[in-house]
Amino acid sequence: MQYPPDRRSFLMATGVFALASTRVLGANDTLRIGVVGAGGRMDHLLNSADRSGHGYQIVAVSDVYGPRRDAIKERSKGTATTYTDYREVLQLPLDAVIIGSPDHWHVPMAVEALNAGKDVYLEKPVSHSIEEGAALISAVRSNKRILQCGMQQRSWSHFRDAVDLIQSGSVGRVPQVRTYWWQNYQPGSNFKPVDTQALDWKQWLGNAPSQAFSEEKFYRWRWFWNFGGGAMTDLCTHWIDVVHWAMKSDTPKQVHMLGDKYVFEQWECPDTVQALFRYPGFDVVYEGMMASSIDDGGLEFRGTEGTLKLNRSGFSIHREGVSSKENPVVKADSFRDGTISHMQNFFDCVKSRKEPNAPVETGVAAARAGQIANLAYQRAGQISWPTKA
Repeated sequence: MQYPPDRRSFLMATGVFALASTRVLGANDTLRIGVVGAGGRMDHLLNSADRSGHGYQIVAVSDVYGPRRDAIKERSKGTATTYTDYREVLQLPLDAVIIGSPDHWHVPMAVEALNAGKDVYLEKPVSHSIEEGAALISAVRSNKRILQCGMQQRSWSHFRDAVDLIQSGSVGRVPQVRTYWWQNYQPGSNFKPVDTQALDWKQWLGNAPSQAFSEEKFYRWRWFWNFGGGAMTDLCTHWIDVVHWAMKSDTPKQVHMLGDKYVFEQWECPDTVQALFRYPGFDVVYEGMMASSIDDGGLEFRGTEGTLKLNRSGFSIHREGVSSKENPVVKADSFRDGTISHMQNFFDCVKSRKEPNAPVETGVAAARAGQIANLAYQRAGQISWPTKA
């Protein structure tokens, strides 16, 4: 079965009818946006915002590195004001801020933005520690603001279709989900030299212990505990969120994790991992390494009647007892980057005040799962949750 021309036709053809309505907004409704953290991921987010169909203006940008501030100012055609300290951005009359800083800054920046009355798009993982999650949820709900977590699969059309099919029982009961993500950080670094005179390294560190500047940490901060959480909060977080969404269960009760630094000994986080999450009634396996990219990343929902294989290119359903020539029985391809739709949904919700596709609780739960796995790794490979006092 080839992918039908539109989502409604596809869902009707497969017996799933749940469709979310989208408010059509006027083209002249220009949102005033502040950019906080202007690295490579921010560039991709703004490219997606450009294609979202919403008018927006970058009013201000903050980043501790001068060349990145300058790049955003140039992008705004010179209209954006630039700051080293993000707090100055939050004092401006803005509709929303987009935060793309390293993980250890996510909650401090987001909470201050929410308290300042700003709506927030917050990159994943939304928190750097389990304890931070409650503070973030409280800030969103007490201030009655919109916060969209950077879990773009929640707005990606074929992911939404796949989740509908799983929840409708199309592959039967699902006792096991396999997830994986392989990337290759070799050979060596292609870092652009950092002008340390244009960098406020002390502010970049924030609440992390004082330490000398390191190009490796500046560019690959995800692989150092003070700033990130390795593969479990960078990559696994995306897939575990899809699992939580599809399986309607978001807290593992037991986690096992093996990991090691087989290739990148200069990192603190393991470059090669295998993790097992046990949820009530089903298990989730995650595996990955950072020196091999063949097969990239994806998920397999292994059901009693079939298997749904899912990645960012599309999905397919393979039936038990059906010949290989007739499998897959359902196939869907991605036709649009989900980050575009995710940014569109965020802008929609800023205007409509409706709940976004990836509300704060989903982002906290996804980050927490990866953080629990990291705790297991640090505690001889296994942990039960919640831990005993």
